[in-house]
Amino acid sequence: MNTTRLETIGQVREFLAGICDVELQVVQDEAERRRFVERTLRWFGYFRRPRSERGLLFAYVQRVSGYSRAHVIRLIAQYRESGTLEQRERGTRTQFPRRYTDEDVALLAALDSLHDTLSGAATRALAQRAWRVYDDARYARLAQISVSHLYNLRAGQAYRERRQTWTKTRPSPVAIAVRKAPAPNGLPGYIRIDTVHQGDLDGLKGVYHVNAVDIVTQWEVVAAVERISEAYLLPVIQMLLESFPFAIRGFHSDGGSESINRDVARLLEKLRIEFTRSRPRQTNDNALAECKNGAVVRKVMGDGHIPQKHATAINRFHEDALNPDLNFHRACYFAVDTVDARGRIRKTYPSEPIMTPWDRLRSIPDFEQYLKPGITAQASCLFAPTLDAVLAR
Repeated sequence: MNTTRLETIGQVREFLAGICDVELQVVQDEAERRRFVERTLRWFGYFRRPRSERGLLFAYVQRVSGYSRAHVIRLIAQYRESGTLEQRERGTRTQFPRRYTDEDVALLAALDSLHDTLSGAATRALAQRAWRVYDDARYARLAQISVSHLYNLRAGQAYRERRQTWTKTRPSPVAIAVRKAPAPNGLPGYIRIDTVHQGDLDGLKGVYHVNAVDIVTQWEVVAAVERISEAYLLPVIQMLLESFPFAIRGFHSDGGSESINRDVARLLEKLRIEFTRSRPRQTNDNALAECKNGAVVRKVMGDGHIPQKHATAINRFHEDALNPDLNFHRACYFAVDTVDARGRIRKTYPSEPIMTPWDRLRSIPDFEQYLKPGITAQASCLFAPTLDAVLAR
């Protein structure tokens, strides 16, 4: 770098301003660039200069040398400490002698490929067997390797370049509820539950409906809640369980976290209610609740957004008008199982057994024995509102 004509601070200032005629020839040699920095700092007496002039010299050295700002700062600190910028010798890091070579790593990769990556102890046993029984000298070092260091070799870059393995994501098991379809055996008290969301609007969630349906009688109870978090949903589930006139024996839901959680499990365990959830790829496990979501909740409440603040008023409507209408005045189809010539069970929906859930409950022989304590057939009839009263609400 030919900067011999720059001998004063004024010339440095003019050079930085771009008005000084200086011939520059950048040299890529590292030693030459360090000598330029050292010569400039010594010639101008860098540390004796005021702060403003040191800033000019700093910018001059950075522009001519091509070093970064951080590296110039390090060089100036080195010059202050030692008075020179000679290349320092880097200390070599202490390295332990390498015992297992690339050939050993390649041999381990080939062994794992043949045996589908066994455990570390089993792989070492195979290496010992190849060396001692079959007198294969290539396995002499691998036969003496520790199990922990064998895993270190597998994690190394040399091993992964020769062999890569992929494993499927393992789902974390949730030990809540039993995955099976509910089996009521013609008895009331086995309900299926699901939630229905009342739409979004500008990123705001709407109210949620919780729909619970008995499998045998199709007795249905609908409630509304602001959110489906555990704090909001747990009291609603408890209220739903108390709203059915008969004792609850089974509680079935899909895999949603609003129902599959430990708080709900503790509540059902306290009431001695069987807790089941839908199986994967078995759409019929919770089909009755899904059907009622569209035929009842969506038909009555629509698909539009309803703000969460109206959950209390909607819940009052469900309790006073919708639920009595569904259970005492709305007729439902009931499946009849038939066995075909091949022995398969087919469900048919004839028109003869169409009836309300209340009538279906009464059609069960000795149905009063399934009612909750303190509830009788006569008392239930007294609480059943007339259709005119429901429509008036």
